[in-house]
This record gives sequence, C-alpha cells and structure tokens, in this order.
Amino acid sequence: MSASLDAALAASAALVATAFSLSALDRWLRRRQPHDGAWCTAMGLFAAGSFALWWGTAAGWSGPVFRTFFLAGAVLNVAWLSLGTLYLLAGRRVGDPVARGLALASAFAAGVLVMAPMDGSIDPDDLPRGRDVFGALPRILAAAGSGIAALVIFVGAAWSVVRLLRGRSASLPSRGARTALAPRRMVLANLLIAAGTVVLSLSGSLAGRLGDDRAFVVTLLAGVTVLFAGFLAAGGGQSRQRASQYLARAAEWQ
Repeated sequence: MSASLDAALAASAALVATAFSLSALDRWLRRRQPHDGAWCTAMGLFAAGSFALWWGTAAGWSGPVFRTFFLAGAVLNVAWLSLGTLYLLAGRRVGDPVARGLALASAFAAGVLVMAPMDGSIDPDDLPRGRDVFGALPRILAAAGSGIAALVIFVGAAWSVVRLLRGRSASLPSRGARTALAPRRMVLANLLIAAGTVVLSLSGSLAGRLGDDRAFVVTLLAGVTVLFAGFLAAGGGQSRQRASQYLARAAEWQ
C-alpha cells in the first residue's frame, strides 16, 4: 500500500510537471519570451525526473532509472529554472550568454552521468543515494546545479521585491520590443518560484520522518505545484485558461 501511494504521488508530480512544460511551451510558441522557453525545459526535466521516480518506486530501481532521476532531478532542473528567473529580471543581454553556457554544461553533465561508474549494487526496493553509488564529479555537478541555481532564484525573488518597493516597473524583451510585465505580478511569480524551490529542498529533512521515497515524492509533488502557481502568476488570463486545460488533460491521463 505504501509503495502504491508513493508511485501514485510520483505519477501525479510527473503529470503536473508535464502540464507545466506543455503550458510553457504553448506560451513560448505564442509569445517567444525566453523565460518561457527556460521554464519549459526545466519542467520537462522535472517531468523526466518524476517519471523516473515513479518507475523506480513502482517497478524497482536500476542503474539507468537512477541515472535519469539523478541527472534530471538533482543536476539540471533547478539550473534551467533559475535561467527563467534570470531572463525575467535581466533580459536577453544577460540571459542568452548564460543559456549557451548552461546548454554546454548540461551536455557535459549528461555525458558524465551516462559514463560515471556506479559503486556497489542497487537495491530495487530502496531509493539509492548519490553519495553511495557515485564518485565525486556527479555529486559536485548536483551540488552546483542545485545550490548555485537556487541562490540565483532566491536573489532574484529578493531583487524583484526591492524593485517593487522602489516603484520601478518591470519589463521583458521580446523580439527587440519591450513587453510590460506588471511589477506585482513579477514579484508574486518570483516569490512562488523561490517557495517551490524551498519545498523541493525539504526532502532531506523529511526523509527521517517519512522515508526517502515518500519524502521525495511528497516534496516533488508539492514543489512542482507551487512552481506551476508561479508560472501562472507570470502569465495573463489566457495563459491560466490554457494551463487549466493542460491540467485537466493530465488528470484524465491518471
């Protein structure tokens, strides 16, 4: 029963992340705002990590499943999420060079995770820990991808609040034009994204109470849901309507 509940929660997180990714892709195709493209990539990675977590919980952990979970869930997704925050606050002049560097770093990390040797055997019934199966480099990539990227998100949330208190308007570059984004809406979006990042980081502290698998699935589902709320806060009424349609379709898939 416990494993079935964990698998159901992981599947729910994967479907919410997929709906989020499709909504961001839909908005990016219509508006070509780069932060939507970054969020689409981040949520695609969240979905991949969530599906890997679901597979490991439901069918048993293996080397390929854990490599996918570790790469998408621990190394890359928060980094791409932070790129969306960077685009939102600094525009393309700063975001585009960072995006190119992040794409190269992501390719390098993927190569490392594919080739990295795994120490010991994996218990199919228990979520492995990176420190138990990987050497130093994959764990350094995870620390940099999560820690530095989370710092960017938190600083971005704080800076958006400062800009609001100073009465400065926010704007987003779009194909050479400037598209206004309401300052209060941008602050709310950044605060929700920061809150979702905090929730995702709570799995370690909850592991002792809930167990590793349950802690990861609970925080993943809650964190992705809060992140989705941040995405909706950054969009207009039409974006929220389209997002609700994707969520409804995701619910039907269950």
